[in-house]
Amino acid sequence: MVYQVKSFSAPSGLPGGRLSLLLPVLLILGALCPVQARADTEQQFVLNSFAFLIWGVLVMWMCAGFTMLESGSVRTKNASVICLKNIGLYSIAGLTFYLVGYNLLYGDGNSFIGSFSFLYGHSPEELTLLGIDPEEKERVAAAASAVLDSAVRKDSIYSTLSDWFFQMVFVATTASIVSGSLAERVKLWSFFVFIAILTAFIYPVVGAWTWGGGWLDDMGFRDFAGSTIVHSTGGWAALAGAIMVGARRGKFREDGSVKPTPPSNVPVVTLGVFILWMGWFGFNGGSKLAMSGTLDLVAISGILVNTNLAAAAGVMSAMIFSRAILGRIDLLGALNGGIAGLVAITAAPDITEHHAAILIGGVGGVLCLLGVRFLEKMKVDDVVGAIPAHLVAGIWGTLAVALDKERDLATQAIGVAAVGAFVFLASLLAWWIISLTMGARISQDVEDMGQDSAELGIETYPEFVLMPEDD
Repeated sequence: MVYQVKSFSAPSGLPGGRLSLLLPVLLILGALCPVQARADTEQQFVLNSFAFLIWGVLVMWMCAGFTMLESGSVRTKNASVICLKNIGLYSIAGLTFYLVGYNLLYGDGNSFIGSFSFLYGHSPEELTLLGIDPEEKERVAAAASAVLDSAVRKDSIYSTLSDWFFQMVFVATTASIVSGSLAERVKLWSFFVFIAILTAFIYPVVGAWTWGGGWLDDMGFRDFAGSTIVHSTGGWAALAGAIMVGARRGKFREDGSVKPTPPSNVPVVTLGVFILWMGWFGFNGGSKLAMSGTLDLVAISGILVNTNLAAAAGVMSAMIFSRAILGRIDLLGALNGGIAGLVAITAAPDITEHHAAILIGGVGGVLCLLGVRFLEKMKVDDVVGAIPAHLVAGIWGTLAVALDKERDLATQAIGVAAVGAFVFLASLLAWWIISLTMGARISQDVEDMGQDSAELGIETYPEFVLMPEDD
């Protein structure tokens, strides 16, 4: 690889000391100006691959946000199980997406599903490169050139597994949505079985229709980072589970009123939302799928700003309208409003004007509050409000893509309906089979005692539990 350092002369009046300080900076900037086309391609490959990994780590960090949000929302007697469920679902998502999920989503198949091949790994060119002794410089250079040539031919100028990693953490996000909705009454291993089905088959089919170049993509359906593909999919799966498993005992009284179940740790819930908000910058910014030029960086800057504006608008609109809808200025409503704003903008943060991002996020926050009230009237128990925040706001955000005059509302609506019907029915079937074979719901005794003690044999906060005195 050949680089050039551009020559320069000191501007008149620039002190020699300051020039000496600028020299290293200018040398570095000059070294980043490639002369040959091959350098341009390799720079793209390196920067894109590195960006995928960093964005992916940010999205993975959202699992910590979901854990905090959910463990703080449930009663203390169920907080440890929530922690185990979240680290378990992340692990399951990683394994299933490696075994079959990625190939079902992106493999060479048809307009409805990818390939049924197993496992995923480096490309043949990458394996060749990795198998060469680094001291054999000529062979390494030739193999690296083959990796770049293959990437250019496939129009995927990034390493194979950097893409897999970035896609995998999106699957885990979908699974995390289900966890909070069904908290405090679903069996641990029954939940894990459903997550395996969701991440190995249900989510990849939705992805194949859209991001995998399937029939919805051919129609012109647009979902930039997953308002429907990720968040509504998780929301539909959670709704099916909430219906099949049923509400927590005593949540809905005979007269139709709702028994309040306040969160056990409000600061932890708030911390969880902040972590999710931060992770969302990787979620939406990374979905640009490139970071190798000025255009990419300008576009990503706009995406992150729109993401932040929509979340802020969701918080404020939920605060303003919570008294009218919920009868009080509601902290949890404001927190979920922020998540709803993030979900809503996720479908089109790249093409949305900033003022439109505020509108989309603000409407998402209000719709989330209305969704909470509607679920209560329908006696559907959603512990953390995930269904309104992810499903309702996800539908709105996907339809709001049509605010761009180049997008068609009917096409967006078809995508929303098709994904909703498939995910909801497939999830109902999965939960029905689990209920018949393993049982989906914990016993009344376990529910009263708490899953921490009954299933794990521990207490999340043992110092607050009255223990019998020693003899």
